[in-house]
Amino acid sequence: MYQHPIFALGFRAFFSVSGISALLLIALWLAIYTGNINLINYYPSSFWHAHEMLFGYTAAVIAGFLLTAVKNWTGEPTIIEKPLAALVLLWLAGRLAPFTANYVMPELIALIDILFLPCLAYSLSVPILKAKYTRGLVFIGLIMLMAASNALVHAEMLDYLEQSAWLGLQLMIALVLVMILIIAGRVFPFFTERGAGVALIKKPLLDGLSIGSAVMVFILQVLDINGGVLAIAAAIAAIINTLRLKNWLVKEIFSIPLLWVLYSGYAWIIIAFGLTIFSAFSIIPATLALHAFTMGGIGVVTLAMMARVSLGHTGRNLQASKQIVIAFFLINFAVFIRVFLPLLIPAGYATFVWIAGIFWIAAFLLFAIVYLPILTTARADGKTG
Repeated sequence: MYQHPIFALGFRAFFSVSGISALLLIALWLAIYTGNINLINYYPSSFWHAHEMLFGYTAAVIAGFLLTAVKNWTGEPTIIEKPLAALVLLWLAGRLAPFTANYVMPELIALIDILFLPCLAYSLSVPILKAKYTRGLVFIGLIMLMAASNALVHAEMLDYLEQSAWLGLQLMIALVLVMILIIAGRVFPFFTERGAGVALIKKPLLDGLSIGSAVMVFILQVLDINGGVLAIAAAIAAIINTLRLKNWLVKEIFSIPLLWVLYSGYAWIIIAFGLTIFSAFSIIPATLALHAFTMGGIGVVTLAMMARVSLGHTGRNLQASKQIVIAFFLINFAVFIRVFLPLLIPAGYATFVWIAGIFWIAAFLLFAIVYLPILTTARADGKTG
């Protein structure tokens, strides 16, 4: 018998804290960005924003999804109740510790934050190894690489290395996007077939090429290789991923919000590859392509996955409420404002950052209002989980 429904399965606890953190982190960042608040922090403000959106919000979504998906993939239980609560508390400690920089040793702050991803990897490895589910090992590898990326960020904060923080953040962005592209190949066709009632033709070669072409772009970016080489790689990645997405695209999805929002998130990744072609020659600022990848690709896909997975695993109808459909539009508007309006009116950059942040906050406020009651109460069908 579960002590509380929120600790009955990983997605419940981690999607709850993800939704709340998406609100609070951006609200606090806007206050810092506009100069309305100046908080003492272990990280410089810009690094704090990037780090928390990646290793805070995004890592929590990944934890919630994988702790739930691995149970389905392996048929073995993943952590629940006290172990799950302990993992959530470790994640929360990592978010709060940076604000104790005046009172706590910086090495302890770093250790608390770095521990989360290896603990998550261990929690996932138990059912994966027990079931001999070798396909799941790629996710263990990706999570441990994410932990190494986080260590690079902290290495600069602790003065162990110079200029390693940005490298760590770049690696984390690349790893998250690679994970999204891998998971997309597993769940997008399944969700589409279930939701739209159509059969899709699987193309494993195209799946592999889409991931491989993306990896090549990310390697070049991490190595700081720009110009024609990066532009060609980005063009290839954009074309191949467009073909992959087109293979799954059927007209029925446009009337199903839980599907079209997933595809819009993938579309932002493709747009980001397109923008990278121009940023490779410094025609446009690289930060615009970066936010198409992060706010667009990562932000939209994670919101979409949380919305869909939460309904399916709480025994509810797979139908988005009116509030969540509005949230899907809001987050896509936020990305459009953040990425494209600065191209049209560069002088309004700071204003557009603020407006995009407000749209983001509104989207996740709606998510919290609709989904926190779902995530914190028992399944609608009376089953466990």
